Amino acid sequence: VQLQASGGGLVQAGGSLRLSCAASRRMFSNNGMGWFRQAPGKEREFVGGITWNGSGTYYADSVKGRFTISRDNANNAVYLQINSLKPEDTAVYYCAASRKAVPGTGANDYNYWSQGTQVTVSS
Repeated sequence: VQLQASGGGLVQAGGSLRLSCAASRRMFSNNGMGWFRQAPGKEREFVGGITWNGSGTYYADSVKGRFTISRDNANNAVYLQINSLKPEDTAVYYCAASRKAVPGTGANDYNYWSQGTQVTVSS
């Protein structure tokens, strides 16, 4: 599975972005998916995840109510809608695919990673 993340950019605090992640092959529909981020000088952290069929989503406490994950299995894509952006959301964002249908929140649960897409939020 190859993943390509896109949609990052520079946005003012309070703004919104929609990140996209395109997968390269059909087995995507059997994979749980997740989004992670890494800010400068910090470890990579879990942002949110979605089950293989989209029936379940789960988020880090820091983004609940502002971030929404969705997926389109017909088009091998997963999305991260980010609203009410804060400067502390500034990071490189990565999507990841797991061999598990319902992966956890740890990076070790994920087997394939995209390149990052930079999100910068100005105050």
